[in-house]
Amino acid sequence: MQLAPLDWIVIALYGMTALAIGLYFARRAGSDADEFFLSGRKLPWWLLGTSMVATTFSTDTPNLVADFVRTGGVAQNWSWWAFLITGMCTVFFYAKLWRRSGALTDIEFYELRYSGRPAAFLRGFRALYLGVFYNVMIIATVTLAATKIGGVLLGLDPLTTVLIAGSVTMLYSATSGLWGVVVTDLVLFVVAMVGSIAAAYFALAQPEVGGLAGLVGNTELRSAMRFFPDFSNWSVAAGIFIIPIAVQWWSAWYPGSEPGGGGYIAQRMLAARNEKESMKATLWFNIAHYGLRPWPWIIVALCSMVIYPELADIQARFPDLDPSLVGNDLAYPAMLVFLPAGLLGLVVASLAAAYMSTISTQLNWGSSYVVSDFYRRFVNPKASQRRLVAVGRLSTVGLMVLGAIIALQLDTAGQGFQILLQIGAGTGLIFLLRWFWYRVNVWSELAGMTISFLVAIYFAWVHEALGFATLTGWQQLVIGVAMTTVVWVGVTLVTPPASRETLQRFYDRIQPLGRGWRRVVDVGPGPRDAESITAAFLAWFLGCVLVYSALFATGYLLYGQHAAGVFALAVSAGAGVWLFRLLPRLGLSD
Repeated sequence: MQLAPLDWIVIALYGMTALAIGLYFARRAGSDADEFFLSGRKLPWWLLGTSMVATTFSTDTPNLVADFVRTGGVAQNWSWWAFLITGMCTVFFYAKLWRRSGALTDIEFYELRYSGRPAAFLRGFRALYLGVFYNVMIIATVTLAATKIGGVLLGLDPLTTVLIAGSVTMLYSATSGLWGVVVTDLVLFVVAMVGSIAAAYFALAQPEVGGLAGLVGNTELRSAMRFFPDFSNWSVAAGIFIIPIAVQWWSAWYPGSEPGGGGYIAQRMLAARNEKESMKATLWFNIAHYGLRPWPWIIVALCSMVIYPELADIQARFPDLDPSLVGNDLAYPAMLVFLPAGLLGLVVASLAAAYMSTISTQLNWGSSYVVSDFYRRFVNPKASQRRLVAVGRLSTVGLMVLGAIIALQLDTAGQGFQILLQIGAGTGLIFLLRWFWYRVNVWSELAGMTISFLVAIYFAWVHEALGFATLTGWQQLVIGVAMTTVVWVGVTLVTPPASRETLQRFYDRIQPLGRGWRRVVDVGPGPRDAESITAAFLAWFLGCVLVYSALFATGYLLYGQHAAGVFALAVSAGAGVWLFRLLPRLGLSD
């Protein structure tokens, strides 16, 4: 379809704003590595939290939600809603610990927690594994969504979209550092939210849909609109709800939802002014990510089931689009064609904003691993600050190029989601326990990482090739978690822990709660004296109640079930008040 001149004006204004912010912070970011990757640890909680939210709102997110809703109904979103349990656990148990560590990256944690050459090896290997391989996969899935949006809205072929979007974002990220990323994220979040709400409004306005009342009253969509799956069908309920709630949230390492925090979430926590602001940033992120954002995407996805009930309908609407790109995740950009001039430009700008926000964070985060945990640690320990920034910018370019190449090989957003989820299956428990159980060691981490990767490779390319019956995604996840957990726990019990000196230094710096350290370290006074582990568990529970109740309240009100909506709002508000009164008992320091 063709964009009107007004659309291009809106897009140009957005582009100039993002570029101006990037150039403004370029000089400051280039002063040293700490400024480039952590903004000098001076960022306020509201800016950091919003940056986390903006980063997780990428071009592939609404596409993924559309894929979920069209294939498994609204309840399919429990595949990612379950990660709220992980997020709230991070808020009340791990955010303060990360900030106390004082590390530049979360990979630096390995030489704080473990000892000797094995710890150094794990740090370097993990830096390349996550910073390059894993990070490039994330960049690829997000860029894949951009190619679909570019094809539907602008008529661009995938290669052209990749070259334009990747080049602009790469230049911006390599110039501005984390300062530019988080400040621009604030603008991008507002633009992206306005765009998604506008998309939902005009999707509902289509005559075939008949407004919100027509959508809710559509009997053919009744089963798709349920918040929870049909528990009479065990296989479906297990995959959609039971396994995510019972297993996935603590066992799977997934970007942005890492058990115990990690990746760019840890980067934001490390960039906070203090422990309290680290926790508040992560709390705001989880509230906004799970409680505020999902419904506009869900509404568009439900409307798409009326406008494009079959994939053939999408293909017929866009006959010149490469058939390999046509999947249920394409339904979201396909619904944007109904937007009027000017507003379409705003939505295109919002999707560009979502793309830039996620990719710029991934590039900055990934290059921080390459620079701090590989180049400076193993290649050039005496490198000047200017040299480190230069290497960071060069690695930013390399990561973008690799991600773009892989993006051209993928087909759907759900495909990328399942690959990443399976690769991290079973490792999550390691990241939760390593702060509190002294026995967890280098070999635990290496065993978990290796087995989970091999299991993922087996299910992706070997299992069916050997003639075995096809397994569902949740069955693969459970098997992967079981095998990985058995192996890494066994390895932990037959290998020695880190040296006593290393464990004592780690404990003195981090001051973790619990009894897992008393056998090997001298427990002295510290921040833990003001902390209550009971209060932390209660805060974790209340945080989940607050957000899930807000999420369901919005849904009930949209569905016209006002009594249930008001009740859910009251529960959310009550949990929020109780949680606010509980915060002083968490022992956070300024």
